[in-house]
Amino acid sequence: MGILVIEKQDLKHNIEQIKKYAKSCNENLKIIAVVKSNGYGLGLKEYSNFLIDNGIDFLAVASVDESVKLREYGIKEEILMMSSTAIREDIQKMVENDITITIGSKESKEMLIDVLKNINKKPKVHIKIDTGFGRYGYLYTDIERIIEDIKELQQFCEIEGIFSHFSTSFYKEKWTRLQFERFTEVLKILEKNNINIPIKHIGNSSSFIRFPEMDLNAVRIGSAFLGRIAVQNNLGLKRIGYLESEISEIKELPKGWNIGYSNTYRTKRKTKIALVPMGYAEGYHMKLESDMLSFKNKVRDVIRAIKRLFKDTKLYVEINDKKYPILGRIGMYHVTVDITGEDLKIGAIVKMNANPLYVDSSVRRLYK
Repeated sequence: MGILVIEKQDLKHNIEQIKKYAKSCNENLKIIAVVKSNGYGLGLKEYSNFLIDNGIDFLAVASVDESVKLREYGIKEEILMMSSTAIREDIQKMVENDITITIGSKESKEMLIDVLKNINKKPKVHIKIDTGFGRYGYLYTDIERIIEDIKELQQFCEIEGIFSHFSTSFYKEKWTRLQFERFTEVLKILEKNNINIPIKHIGNSSSFIRFPEMDLNAVRIGSAFLGRIAVQNNLGLKRIGYLESEISEIKELPKGWNIGYSNTYRTKRKTKIALVPMGYAEGYHMKLESDMLSFKNKVRDVIRAIKRLFKDTKLYVEINDKKYPILGRIGMYHVTVDITGEDLKIGAIVKMNANPLYVDSSVRRLYK
């Protein structure tokens, strides 16, 4: 098994580019770094600490377990758990670990207040508004309920933020603008009712780049830090992460010899091959086709990626700064590379492009 390499200088470059762009859009724009899904595959602990070391002081995750893990790793900065929940055990864990809690329903509000009756703490809270995503959050039309619940929560918590989530900011401008209008209308009504919430955020990586006028005073950045975005790369971001393995065996095959499952490739000449122990089980040739990282969409993308494994798509690996073609189908734990005419040795380093999000968590992450 190989390793996932994260080049620190490239990641630092992306962070600086995003900070610079954010400052040009709004001098006081707050960057909330989303580190869900094991830090987008870069390793929750390592990635979070790297962001903090480079001036990011606000993190966000999508599960209670990841929020608690960050505290166990010794991270002191603010952590927002972006998913609303009415499960007592989850809310209690967040309160005990000083996690900023998302409230997006009457039920989650009631459970938080009930938990706080037995814990002497005043947690920070962000209110989630559903402007058309159809997932967590109060419906933007249920404004009376939103006002009532916020006023009740103010007695027990610090209402620090309010946010919503774009569903198509990477390609549908009209719908994105409609969601933004719905959210800002809620904010206006709250202000008319003397409810002024400090942090307001709806922007994500795609809208941050495409529609900076929608940033408000905070923006959530995830995929942009990795330079793996679903919109035009106008910030000069570098793609972060590649798989590194090595040649484990070298052999020669005669003309007309089959390679790989289903005999999809047959040598056209005497062929020298290198076997590299890295395949789709580790995440090679899995592609993220959108910036949507829900479990359902990840499963969909994985299925599509596996289907691609059965097509005769030309793929290459890199050895000593030179590209070499892969022959036959990608295996679960290996690929076969054509090195005919080359004097390569067993142990030679092999680089393979891969989206970190799909690299198995058992693969070691190396920051260098």
